[in-house]
Amino acid sequence: MRTLRDLKVGESATVVKLHGEGATKRRIMDMGITKGVEVHVRKVAPLGDPMELNVRGYELSLRKADAQMIEIQ
Repeated sequence: MRTLRDLKVGESATVVKLHGEGATKRRIMDMGITKGVEVHVRKVAPLGDPMELNVRGYELSLRKADAQMIEIQ
């Protein structure tokens, strides 16, 4: 299983499934990360966390712990 955390800067992928439960999953979905959405990694912070993504035409910062719950293709 490949997750969003595995992507490198400049790579893109499509979201296949969201893991997690309750408020955490809901928060990720409220940010616009849902099944079928294309996500592009713009940059990663110098210490590796968080990562900046381009989702649905806007920039989003996401912690790697949350990115681990997003399965990609």
